[in-house]
Amino acid sequence: MKTYQSPKNPSSSKKETKQTTDSKPVSFFEVVYKIVRKIPRGRVTTYGAIAEASGLRITPRMVGWAMNGAGNVKPAVPAHRVVNRNGELSGRQFFATPTLMQELLEQEGVTVKDDKITNFKTVFWDPEVKAKPRKDSKKKV
Repeated sequence: MKTYQSPKNPSSSKKETKQTTDSKPVSFFEVVYKIVRKIPRGRVTTYGAIAEASGLRITPRMVGWAMNGAGNVKPAVPAHRVVNRNGELSGRQFFATPTLMQELLEQEGVTVKDDKITNFKTVFWDPEVKAKPRKDSKKKV
């Protein structure tokens, strides 16, 4: 399997790949799955947002390819939370049944109508945006 330049690491050369603690190269599949596992319940993101957040030179289509193989990966990858840029359930045909992706999203509170998320802008999760601290977590001086 081809390996890619270390994501978002400016000090790495083009010939280097990201290394795990046991010195195995990390594939772009593993980078994609790590991002997808961070998507909160009840939220969705897009193939393009994942491609951008990976820091690798991959396309949304390559993310889709990785998601197609996510069904047998351990730990589990919540592939149902990844949709196309319009909020459409474009990957639904790769689930065990044609309606499983929608059913999983609806169990998490995401509203779907005609294979499209109705409140897409509200439930969209951007993997590149850091979580903002809660107001009550600020220290008082």
